[in-house]
Amino acid sequence: MKPSVAIICSDSITSLGINALLRDHFNADTTIITPAQQQMLASYAMSADFDFIMIDEAVLIQNLSYFLPYRNKLILLTNSALEHETDFHHLLRTASLDSIISSVSKIFKSASKATPKDNHLSTREIEVLKLVAEGKLNKEIAKELNISINTVLTHRKNITAKLGIKSVSGLSFYALMNGFVKP
Repeated sequence: MKPSVAIICSDSITSLGINALLRDHFNADTTIITPAQQQMLASYAMSADFDFIMIDEAVLIQNLSYFLPYRNKLILLTNSALEHETDFHHLLRTASLDSIISSVSKIFKSASKATPKDNHLSTREIEVLKLVAEGKLNKEIAKELNISINTVLTHRKNITAKLGIKSVSGLSFYALMNGFVKP
């Protein structure tokens, strides 16, 4: 079964290149949504049932609240390698053609085998994560939530273990991408 992919990029040349690559190498059913069509993006993408949405960083950031529910379908086109794991796939724009083809092939194959991660955070862990993402220190988090610093550290350790993300920037990005904090 051939995959259906919406290509949503801020520049037409990238869209056309991705379109050609997906059609030539994967026989994908592609739809390009141009910058001029981005105003009707939500209604168009909502009505179409795409297997994947290939999107660049600029468009994702501009329409973050819309795309969050579709993060399992996202393939983010990045200019640099991501330092941490995300809930969506990504492709490095500067990678070689062979590397991009290999990555896309893995993404398409993994979609049929995908299983959700067991990384459910407790309500308190989400509260701590939000405060970490806001840049609060452990002492400030403890005071705001009326818990001890040791309890904050335990929650942070549990969050890191569940998500596999160790850095504050990685936790902040995770919180942003999962709608726990607003941009």
